[in-house]
Amino acid sequence: MLSRTADHLFWMARYMERAENTARMLDVNYQASLMPQSAAEAEKGWKGLLGISELSGDFAKRHGAVSPDSVMRYMVSDEANGSSIRNCLRAARENARAVRGTLTTEVWETQNQTWLEFQRMVATESYLRDPSNLFEWVKFRSHLSRGVTVGTMLQDEAFHFLRIGSFLERADNTARLLDVKFHAVESEYHGANGGIAGGASGRDIEIDFYHWSGILRSVSGFEVYRKAYRNVIRPEKVAELLILRADMPRSLAACMHEVVANLKMVANEQSAETLRHAGRLRADLQYGRIDEILATGLHAYLTQFLERVGTLGLGISRDFLVPVAA
Repeated sequence: MLSRTADHLFWMARYMERAENTARMLDVNYQASLMPQSAAEAEKGWKGLLGISELSGDFAKRHGAVSPDSVMRYMVSDEANGSSIRNCLRAARENARAVRGTLTTEVWETQNQTWLEFQRMVATESYLRDPSNLFEWVKFRSHLSRGVTVGTMLQDEAFHFLRIGSFLERADNTARLLDVKFHAVESEYHGANGGIAGGASGRDIEIDFYHWSGILRSVSGFEVYRKAYRNVIRPEKVAELLILRADMPRSLAACMHEVVANLKMVANEQSAETLRHAGRLRADLQYGRIDEILATGLHAYLTQFLERVGTLGLGISRDFLVPVAA
């Protein structure tokens, strides 16, 4: 396969996954903002959302003070924000158009229709009255895109590059979400044997429950958590589910398993080091223990993971795709 074709497929999948992840985080933050809370607490939540995507500096330069509507516009429809849902869906569609002959008709029509419908939906900014409807629609279109890809495409190299892009992006996003959200409540968190600070009031415990359940809902993990652990929501168990559980579709372990499996299918003479790097990252997750991760520091672990995923992405670009400019 031509490297340029592989590049378009890889980034088409990444941008579609990024749009879904952004919609998930916005939806959870919007739902949390409806709870009784102080203005400072609400602002902290929206700032945390910008921090996850490393957009705090750009937002501050262009918009100044943080408010729900300004963050919503910036993350949903701002054409100057390269990570907005608008730009992600447009980039996914443009990458799909560039390799139209490689995709099935169903895959192309799904991407094209998603972009056209999104433009109509945000043209009047009516979504600000009930943002959750828009976010659910974005998630549905992303699910549809993946389903049509799996259900109609030949499982050849094109298919594998799409899968690599999807799961590499998902791993990056899950790690960022965990890092920012755990950091936000680190003063209440005391490691694997602690959880909520002792002597917390009933209101504190209630707020804590909604905080951790919000994290789980942002990755469609609330019901999965209940099924897997059957007890109250505890921070260390949330971390274990989203890092080490290979049977949780959006966990780091599950994402890296898919990345390695698909990389093996497209391996070439020059990709041995990239495959080794991916395999080692998967092995660390496969045989890791949450108590060891928490003992050494969750922030340090996730920071290192994000660096390793970034290195892996560069390796994939070098070995298979259009080289990234230095």
